[in-house]
Order: sequence, then C-alpha cells, then structure tokens
Amino acid sequence: MTQLALGKALNAGLRKAMQDDDKVVIMGEDIGKLGGVFRITDGLLDEFGAARVIDTPLAESGIVGTAVGLAYRGYRPVVEIQFDGFVYPAFDQIVSQVAKLHYRTQGRVKMPITIRIPWAGGIGAAEHHSESPEAYFVHTAGLRVIAVSNPQDAYRCLQQAIASDDPVIFFEPKRLYHHKGEVDLDGSLADAPPMGLAHIVRQGTDATILTYGAMVSTALDAASAAEDEGLSLEVIDLRSLSPIDYDTVATAVRRTGRVVVAHEASREAGVAAEVIASITERCFEYLEAAPVRVTGHDVPYPPAKLEKFHLPDLDRILDAVDRVLDRPNSLTGAES
Repeated sequence: MTQLALGKALNAGLRKAMQDDDKVVIMGEDIGKLGGVFRITDGLLDEFGAARVIDTPLAESGIVGTAVGLAYRGYRPVVEIQFDGFVYPAFDQIVSQVAKLHYRTQGRVKMPITIRIPWAGGIGAAEHHSESPEAYFVHTAGLRVIAVSNPQDAYRCLQQAIASDDPVIFFEPKRLYHHKGEVDLDGSLADAPPMGLAHIVRQGTDATILTYGAMVSTALDAASAAEDEGLSLEVIDLRSLSPIDYDTVATAVRRTGRVVVAHEASREAGVAAEVIASITERCFEYLEAAPVRVTGHDVPYPPAKLEKFHLPDLDRILDAVDRVLDRPNSLTGAES
C-alpha cells in the first residue's frame, strides 16, 4: 500500500490506464504542458506524447464532440472538464449523443468515453467553479455516474470507468484532491469490487447515513461525534449514483430502520429525493421513521465567504439523525 493524495491517485490511475491500452487518449483544456489546473494530468504529456495527451481549445462542446468521433473509431477518450460549472456548454453533446448512441444504433456503436469533472464546493472558488450538477446526469438514461470519495477509489474506479464500454460521468471532489489515503497500486483491476457497488465505510445499528463524494468525510465525522452520545450510525458511500446499488442500501435500511441522505447539491429534485423514493418503495415496512434529506440550499452556489452556510455540516447531519430517531431538541418543520 502507498500513501497518495486523491489527486495523485487519479494521476496514477490515468497513467496505468494509458500504459495498459494505447487506445486511451486524454483531452482537455490545459491538461498537457500545464498538467491541468489541479495538476491531475501532470507528467503525462512527457510520457505519452501530444498524440495521446491533447490540449484543446476552450470549447467544451467541441471537446466532447471530438471524443464522440474518437469513440466511433475505437478509441477510449478521457475528457477533462476544467470545472463543474463549465460542463453546461457540452450538455447537449453528452445527453443527446454520448448517452444515446449505443441505444440508437441497437448496440452496434459503443461510447467508451469517460468525462472527468472536478466537482462541488469547499475551496473558496469563484462563480461557476463550485457546482453540483450530478442530478442532471443521473436523470439521463445511458450514462453511468460515479462520485469518488477517497484515493483508493479514485485510482481504481477511474481505471474501471475507462475500461467500461459505457460512457461514464466521473465526479472528483476537488476539495479532497490533497487528502491522503492508502492506495493499492499493485492489485488487479479484475479482482477489485465493481465501481457500481456501494461501500459500507462504517457499521452501525441505530440509523444509516447515505452519501457520496466529499460528504462521506463529513458523515464519518458526524458518526464519530454521535458515538459520544451512545449512538451507532452506519455510513454508506454510494460511489455509483447511476446505477445505485440498492441491494446494499436496502439491506442496511432493513437493519437500522432509519435513514438520512446527505449531499451538497440543492435539495429540489436532487439525488437524495430519488434515493428516498426508492427506499420507500423497497423498504417501507421496515422504516421506523420518515427518511430525512440534508442538502445544499435551493439557491445558486453562494460567494466564497458564504459557502460554509450552504454546505451541509456535522451539526446539520446530527440534527437529521435526531429527527429520524425522534430525539429531543431536534429541529422540526422544513427539511434540512
């Protein structure tokens, strides 16, 4: 095992995928000489050359459109969208072409495109640099959507996404790029858990917290704080947002009977709403209380000085736990 920051693990995952398959090419704004704004592609231009590490114009629709053409010709393009809020110019290409071509051609055309997106807030960035657009892509049939939360998954799941014949939207929590963890660089990808499986990162008996991305760390902090009060909280990292591993989720919910779903994207029609609806359909008779959402607020992402009031924190998660456990002193009324 090797200690790596999440950003370095992504770099290692890209390098390994490119070494294993010469049809893997990476594309994006400033990813070559600069190594990307977060240095995720640092060193890859020198190792693989400009034919496989392609600096593109500032034109997200053109970048993804070019990736579609490359996929048609048998390549496995990996696209970097520089920031989450910059993906919208490519939205038409993603939802109208990337997501539909396999279905439209009755399986004759594959779209093995991985679209990497530095994602979500917590870094004090400017407007359009801290958004959480995952619900748009989860709603779009034909796309896999992955959100990693730790260096090991960053390394492994990125390789699995690139090897997949399905198009993958790959969300990377930018505020965790420098967070370190152990990474197995030698393990076989074939022996690794599929990227579509949820991961129980902490066992518990009193309530289950479902989350993903950078919120996994916040949920684990909340579970540790709750332990001081005698509560046993389970934390599940969904990892895959489309499809969601409802087998793992349902097993946990049937065991605890109480559910909190947390994400920093806005509440209205977010991933949490779909998760709670699906849990209710599958596990209604096991629920001891109505599930509760803890989310960002239904406003455009606020200026950097205000983002701490927008992002769900430990206290908001613990308040939601109080509500599903019907404990005193919890807030009532509107959802978190």
